[in-house]
Amino acid sequence: MIQNDSYSEFTATILSPARAAKAQFRAFVVLPKHVSEKLPRRGRTSVTGHINGVAFQATLEPDGQLSHWFALSEPLLNAAGSSIGSVANFDIAAVEQEPEPELPADLQQALAASAEASAVWHDTTTIARLDWIHWVTSAKQAKTRAKRVSDACNMLAEGKRRVCCFDPSGFYSKAFSAPKAATD
Repeated sequence: MIQNDSYSEFTATILSPARAAKAQFRAFVVLPKHVSEKLPRRGRTSVTGHINGVAFQATLEPDGQLSHWFALSEPLLNAAGSSIGSVANFDIAAVEQEPEPELPADLQQALAASAEASAVWHDTTTIARLDWIHWVTSAKQAKTRAKRVSDACNMLAEGKRRVCCFDPSGFYSKAFSAPKAATD
């Protein structure tokens, strides 16, 4: 199911990340701000949509500017007849129910070791779990990530259902941003 009030149509240029060797994707799109404004949240948000008429589902990432971006797979680009630098037609709408996020192995292992943290984890909403995962995976260094996994389990074991002091949009912390586009 989709949220019809979040439906938008737009055109966007297909971009390539400047650091293609480090990126886990070859192409991405930044949503126009007026499209992001119709979505239910500034943080990670799942959508269904079409690129040049070809269906897809994606999790949009916050860009730190109160908008979103998302990666495009090579098979999707090929099916849509698009390439880097081309302009494509999009339509998107937020999914009504966020899909259950994939639990990173390190966080899954830590939760399995703490019955109290695991109980609170399973009693939170999907959106709250998505924010916890986003906070953990947004760490840029392995040491920071390990500390966040530990801190998350401690906070959950204490009964905290939402990660504190975390702006999932990246607007205030600037922790998140769209990839820098390559310039030719």
